Amino acid sequence: MNVLISVLITFLVIVLVLYLVNMLPIDGRARQIARAIVVVIGILSLLKYLAVF
Repeated sequence: MNVLISVLITFLVIVLVLYLVNMLPIDGRARQIARAIVVVIGILSLLKYLAVF
């Protein structure tokens, strides 16, 4: 049950950070790079909680 809660919290944090990145006043290319970095870090943290790493 703790793993499920951790995964849910991580997913919510990823969504919140992606929303905040979209609110930043930066150009489209930099915004795309920031979104990609957030998604990669989020996937890695989710895989950590699922004991893949």
